[in-house]
Amino acid sequence: MISVSTLTKAFGEIRALAGVDLEVAEGTVFALLGPNGAGKTTLVRILATLMRPDGGTATVAGVDVVRHPREVRSAISLTGQFAAVDDLLTGEENLHMMGRLLHLRRAVVKARTRDLLEQFDLADAARRPVKTYSGGMQRRLDIAISLLGSPKVIFLDEPTTGLDPRSRLAVWDRVRELVANGVTILLTTQYLEEADQLADQVAVIDHGRIIASGKRAELKQLVPGGHIELTFTSAGEMAAAQALLANAKPGELSLTIPANGSVVEVKQLLDRLDGVEIATLTLSKPTLDDVFLTLTGK
Repeated sequence: MISVSTLTKAFGEIRALAGVDLEVAEGTVFALLGPNGAGKTTLVRILATLMRPDGGTATVAGVDVVRHPREVRSAISLTGQFAAVDDLLTGEENLHMMGRLLHLRRAVVKARTRDLLEQFDLADAARRPVKTYSGGMQRRLDIAISLLGSPKVIFLDEPTTGLDPRSRLAVWDRVRELVANGVTILLTTQYLEEADQLADQVAVIDHGRIIASGKRAELKQLVPGGHIELTFTSAGEMAAAQALLANAKPGELSLTIPANGSVVEVKQLLDRLDGVEIATLTLSKPTLDDVFLTLTGK
């Protein structure tokens, strides 16, 4: 659905993109992670036809972003970091206005407006001025507006920035529904947990280059840090276990053992400790935060 090959872009002596390659499959969430200035927004702006690359190629929904920008625009929607809504209008009026800008038939706009307000839990507030909406409601309205034209691809540039946890979860639910209906989403986010919750594929970009890409589990295997923590009912039980585990790090009635967390590894560990009374077993794996910090150092 999105294909990028050796894409480059420079601003003077600053290389914003230095040969980016990526592939985004249809009906998936692709999360693009990177520190400030890494090239995330530049890449999104090129894919959304708001900026021309210096070199390389990019297609969205099978259409070249440089050669046929109008066709690309008809297939996409872009939602930025801040809600692009008119706060003097009602939620319903915002949707109607966008429908007119998209040259949709009146009956189509009316039907889609009703459906989107219901889908994004805004029906009760449809005729209230948007200035009375909470930040989470404005963000949901912004995403609803972006769906009015039934886009095949949506670019979400840090969609939950500034939202409270409940509003963030509500946006996540809407994103999952979109993907379930076949929409393709390219997500940039500063919340690593967001990518961990939503993304099918993740890429880390730094200094204009993709430095790692793959499924979440694959990226987590790139960094050390997984471990199993065992707690014991008594110091004697802990000592018995420690005698069997040369690489265990002791704590207060606990042992921490480096591990990748596979079922086979856990079973082997428990087999070795057969006869030792274990109170609890906790498995910890590297997070996307660990991956991000390890790969970028930021």
